[in-house]
Amino acid sequence: MKKVKSKTKTNSILVYAVLVCFAILVTIPILWGFCTSFKGTGEVSRFPPTILPDTWDIGNFYQVLFKSNFATYFRNSLLITGISIIVSTIVAGHAAYALARFRIKHREKIMFAILMTGMVPAVALLIPLYIISVRVGLYNTRLILVLVYTAWRTPMLTWMLKGFFESTPEAIEEAAMIDGCSRIRTFYQIIIPISQPAIASSALLTAVYVWNDFLVSFSFVTKEELRTVSVGLYGYITQYGVQWGELMAAVMVTIIPIIILFICLQRRFVDGMAAGAVKG
Repeated sequence: MKKVKSKTKTNSILVYAVLVCFAILVTIPILWGFCTSFKGTGEVSRFPPTILPDTWDIGNFYQVLFKSNFATYFRNSLLITGISIIVSTIVAGHAAYALARFRIKHREKIMFAILMTGMVPAVALLIPLYIISVRVGLYNTRLILVLVYTAWRTPMLTWMLKGFFESTPEAIEEAAMIDGCSRIRTFYQIIIPISQPAIASSALLTAVYVWNDFLVSFSFVTKEELRTVSVGLYGYITQYGVQWGELMAAVMVTIIPIIILFICLQRRFVDGMAAGAVKG
């Protein structure tokens, strides 16, 4: 018994050691970018480079936030990401519940088709979508970005939410319907509240995907006032060189919303991912 406990403890130590090393490797580039964002132009180009700035200067942040179009890019990303999260989660939630609870003919084939649509490479669809967006007049609009992001995220969210709904006991719904609740009322007043972990997971995954996407935004929007942060960051990479200080300052501002969202939804995200993996 003691040998088993000792082996278990050793394994736990090894696992935590690996996780700590991985966390350090992931954190170092972020910390380096954070320090670089407070360096002046001369110090950024100094060799050998300094880890911490000699003088903590907020000039790069001032240039990014008040002397460029980055604030406009930031607002566009917030708007597009927020709408995409809401629409994709609503569509996927209703589809997942129907596939999890109703007896639908060829349900497994439908689920396979939904999964396959989410596996199609984005590059393969860009030209057809570009032609369609131009012909229907949606090119260079925020709406086309919302539609594309929603269409690409909905299949995977449907799969994840379907697994969560299937892991929810049907007895809860049956008890509610015995008390007089309709199927729709049961879904909105009972299933949705207890599905908050899965919904939070869906929202976070969609937010990360949309916020970080470059290919779709770059392909469907060319107007300066409609660009998103992922495209706007490339404005600091010019033919004359990279403006490292301002670029790192813009990157630091860009990652703040995702960090805040993950901190707020961290516990629900873990619970939702674990529950969604129970059944699929």
